[in-house]
Amino acid sequence: MRINEQIRVPEVRVVDDENQQVGVINVNDALDRAREAGLDLVEVAPNSSPPVCRIMDYGKWKYEQKKRDHKAKQKQHHVVLKEVRLRPKIEEHDQQVKMKKARGFLEKGSKVQFTMLFRGREMAHLDLAMEIFNVFKEDLSDVAKVELAPKQQGRRMTMVLSPEHLK
Repeated sequence: MRINEQIRVPEVRVVDDENQQVGVINVNDALDRAREAGLDLVEVAPNSSPPVCRIMDYGKWKYEQKKRDHKAKQKQHHVVLKEVRLRPKIEEHDQQVKMKKARGFLEKGSKVQFTMLFRGREMAHLDLAMEIFNVFKEDLSDVAKVELAPKQQGRRMTMVLSPEHLK
């Protein structure tokens, strides 16, 4: 944005501080009007013919724009991916503890990735891993939906659940 003396065209279309169209006038006359009002002449549409300029308090406008941007940034929600690691031989109580932790993550709006790690001969029991994943899927179905179905990648199997309200 160009302001005041930075505007290099001979004629501009001017909008005054009350949002009233003044018309197409000489840039020096427009600068004089802005100075009389104690404000700035700001080029708001440089690509139109002739360029459109507005008489306004540029510092105040810039401050308000910064506040609006900050407020919009505060309202943004960043989705975080949390990981819960499991083993095929997980006991019932440990499974409930992991379930409770995952439920907390999902209720706070984070996605949860369940990772089942296999060692040695545990690879022969992929059916146990699927059963455990199904238990997690069913127990958390009230707060989550499956985003990525269980899939095996080498010695690990992963499944991703996302919060229900992020549909």
